[in-house]
Amino acid sequence: MNDSDLLAHPLWEPSDLGRPLPASTHAVSVSLPRWEDVIGYEEKKPAVVARLQAGYPRFVVHTLVAAVARRFSEQLECLPFPSAKTAGMALAFVRQTTGEPARLLGPGEARQIHAVETTPTGYAALRTFWQHTGLIVSTRRAEAFLAGNAPEVVETDMHRSLKAQLAGFYDCDPSDVFLCPSGMAAQFAALQATIERSPGRKTVQLGFPYVDTLKQQQKFGLGATLFARLDNLEEKLRDLLTRERLAGCFCEIPGNPTLGSADVRAIGPVLREHRIPLVVDDTVATPFNIDLSRDADVVVTSLTKYIAGTGDVMGGAAICNPRSPYYSVLKPLIAAHAEPLLWESDAAIIDAQAHGAPERMKIHNANGLYLAERLRGHPAVERVWYPKWEFKEAYEALRRPEGGWGSLITFLPKNPEVNSPKIYDALAYCKGPSLGTVFTLACPFTIMAHYTELDWVESCGVPSHLIRISAGLEDSEDLWKRLEAALNVV
Repeated sequence: MNDSDLLAHPLWEPSDLGRPLPASTHAVSVSLPRWEDVIGYEEKKPAVVARLQAGYPRFVVHTLVAAVARRFSEQLECLPFPSAKTAGMALAFVRQTTGEPARLLGPGEARQIHAVETTPTGYAALRTFWQHTGLIVSTRRAEAFLAGNAPEVVETDMHRSLKAQLAGFYDCDPSDVFLCPSGMAAQFAALQATIERSPGRKTVQLGFPYVDTLKQQQKFGLGATLFARLDNLEEKLRDLLTRERLAGCFCEIPGNPTLGSADVRAIGPVLREHRIPLVVDDTVATPFNIDLSRDADVVVTSLTKYIAGTGDVMGGAAICNPRSPYYSVLKPLIAAHAEPLLWESDAAIIDAQAHGAPERMKIHNANGLYLAERLRGHPAVERVWYPKWEFKEAYEALRRPEGGWGSLITFLPKNPEVNSPKIYDALAYCKGPSLGTVFTLACPFTIMAHYTELDWVESCGVPSHLIRISAGLEDSEDLWKRLEAALNVV
C-alpha cells in the first residue's frame, strides 16, 4: 500500500500495528493504532517492539543503518555517521559525557560514511547524539553503501535545483540555503553558529517547543532558558537580559503541539537592541503561509514534512535571511557548520515534491481549518488548539495575504484520561509519529514525545492526554465523518 492508498484506506486497526507509513522501505512513520501501542512503544514492551517494521529515523535505528554499522564493526554498540566530521563530533560527545572508550572507524575521506564504536554505556550517548543533532545516515544512503555505491557526498544538479526552489519560497539567493540530512541537523547548525558568534553564552527558547529543539540547546549548548508560556514575552526577555547575555533566541511558529506563536513584533526590537539573532523553525506553518523575512535572522525547516509530504524521505534546510543585520556574520558560520550531507537520491525526491508543495498546502490548510472548526463545536471536546485562534495576533502578523493556518490541529477531549484513549483507538486515520504527510496522521503527541517527563510538560500548560492531527489531502467531509465517529464513541 502506498501513500495514495492510505488516503482512502488508512491503517488504523489493531492488526496494523507496526506497519510502515507509507508502505516503503524508507518510511519515516509507523502504525501505532491503539493508545496502549503508544505506551508499549515508549516502554519498549517486546510485544510492541517486535511488531515494528519502521520508525522515525532519528529515534529508531533502521535495519539498513544497522547493517551499515555491522560493515564497520561486529560490535553491537556501533553507529554510522554521514561524514568524518560528524562522526568525530559524536565520538567527542561520548567521551565527554560518559568517559567511556570510543573509537572512530572509517575510510578517511571527509564526506564518506564513518562510524563510532563504543561500550553499552557509551552507545546510549551515541544514540542521544544521533537523535538530538539529526546528523544521521539516511536509509537511502545506507542502501547505496550496502550496494557498494557510496561515494563522497558532493553537490549535484539535484541539490542545486532544490536550493533554487527553496530560495524562491524564502525570497533569497540559492547560496543562502544550506541543505542538511534532517530538520534537526539544520537547527543544530544554527545553534552552533550562534554559539560560535557569542561564545560562553546561553540561549533562550520561546514557547513550548518540539522535544529535541530544547534538548539540543541543553545538551550541546551552554544551557537554555525556557519561556514555555507565550504571554508577556517582551517583559520576560527584558528581565532575563538584565541578568545575562544570550547567544541566540529560538522559537517555532507555530509551536508544537499547542500551536501558539511568539509575537516577533514585540520581541524583535528587544533582540535587536541586544544584538541577539532570532532563529525560527517554520516547519508547521511553512513558507507558503507565513513570511519571516522581516523578523527572523535564520529560518530552519524540516523538508521531511510538507515540502516533501511523502513520509519516506528525510531532509532539512537552514536559510540565512539576507535582510538580517547579522547576515554577513551568520552566513559563513552556518556554512561552516551545515556540512552539505543531504544524500542525492533524498534530494531528488524532495526536489520533485517541492514543485507541488504550494498547491498541496492550500488543501492542507483547508482541511486543517475545516476539522478545527468542526472540533470546536463538538460536545465531546474540551479544547482545540489551532494557529487561527491560539495567540492569533502574533500569527496573523506573519501570515501571507494568501496564506492559511496550516493542517496541524490539537484537541483535548472532555474527561481526557478516560476518553482520549477511547477516541484515539476508534479513530479511522493513520496513527503514528511525524506530520505533514499527504495522508492524515494522528498521534497522542504528549505521550509519544514526553512520556518520561509528563508532570513537567503538564506544568508547562501542555495536557498529557491531548490528541494531535496532521490533516492530509483527503476529502474534508470524509475526514470529519471519521473523526466524528470516533468522538461519538464517548
